[in-house]
Amino acid sequence: MKSKLFNPMNSNKKTAPFLASVSLCLLLLGGLSQCTSSQGKGEEEMPAATKTPGVEVISIEKALLTSSLTMPGELISFQQVDLYAKQTSFVKQIYADVGSEVKAGQLLAILEAPEIASQLAGAESRWQSFEAIYIASKANYQRLLETSKTPGTISPNDLDQALSKMNSDFKQLEASQAAYKEVNNTLDYLTIKAPFGGVISARNVNQGAYVGPTGRGSDNPLFTLQEQKHLRLVVSVPEAYSPFLKEGDEVNFKIKPLPDEFFKAKVTRMAGALDLKLRSQRVEADVFNTDRKLLPGMVAKVTIPLISSDSTFVVPKTAIVTSQERIFVIKAEHGKAQWVDVQTGRFIDGRTEIYGNLREGDQIVKTASEEIRNGSLITK
Repeated sequence: MKSKLFNPMNSNKKTAPFLASVSLCLLLLGGLSQCTSSQGKGEEEMPAATKTPGVEVISIEKALLTSSLTMPGELISFQQVDLYAKQTSFVKQIYADVGSEVKAGQLLAILEAPEIASQLAGAESRWQSFEAIYIASKANYQRLLETSKTPGTISPNDLDQALSKMNSDFKQLEASQAAYKEVNNTLDYLTIKAPFGGVISARNVNQGAYVGPTGRGSDNPLFTLQEQKHLRLVVSVPEAYSPFLKEGDEVNFKIKPLPDEFFKAKVTRMAGALDLKLRSQRVEADVFNTDRKLLPGMVAKVTIPLISSDSTFVVPKTAIVTSQERIFVIKAEHGKAQWVDVQTGRFIDGRTEIYGNLREGDQIVKTASEEIRNGSLITK
């Protein structure tokens, strides 16, 4: 029996598709083998650290970064007081009105309280009565004292009683004098005087008005007095900028009514503590307003210089990389990139303060990005 060899030429049409599929599989397996061997060869030739294309590096140096902060402020009177009547009384006479410029100690109004005058007359009468009693007891004691110098004339007990009576009358005299002074001082409250020089900015009473302490007679003050030639410029400086301010610094400010005019003031008082709600420090500057162009209550646009007391590292903004996890610069050391974590400070004109483990003269990448991997080779 003869064996038959398979001859593709002699195969029928049913076996042709099968042969084509087998050939295609062989070709694919061969190509995959070549790709695998080529990839292994490439891994052997790559260096241990990736190479970064040429980058520009700069030396970092310390500098004083000067900037300014612009924020709203308020002008208030250097001194301001609401003047009330201490005693319940009636307004007898008024000598000042709204806008009146007054001097310290100047009379503003006179009040009238007839019952106080009666109290003063009674106190004076009691004083004179106790004074007469004391004079009599003192004279009696002195006579007994002189007589007692003759032995057996005055008993020691009578002399002691006379001395006690004189001392008691003297204390009553002192008490009556104090009562008189108290009532007399009350009369002084019926004259309203200016405690300091300034301008009357409010007047709330007229002649004949019934006035008294707050809550009695009138809830509003008789007068409101403001010192307007000397003002306070009050600014609330945020916590982040407080360390850059100190007493004696000069600030500039403008007001809306005079937009083309600049005013100057010097920082004279700082709270030294932060407001718990605003997280800011109250800063006051003295403003001398001799021409009275400025008015208390005006809102000012204040420009505050922020000058560092110590120099810090200042780098271009492009040298800082900010990612979701960290903020860093890329330091070039021994030809390799090293990510150095930093904290940023103020940003001015494209330059930023940084704080980190750096030294003056270190080389950092000027235009940094996360594409320059930590440890990669750097070519300049």
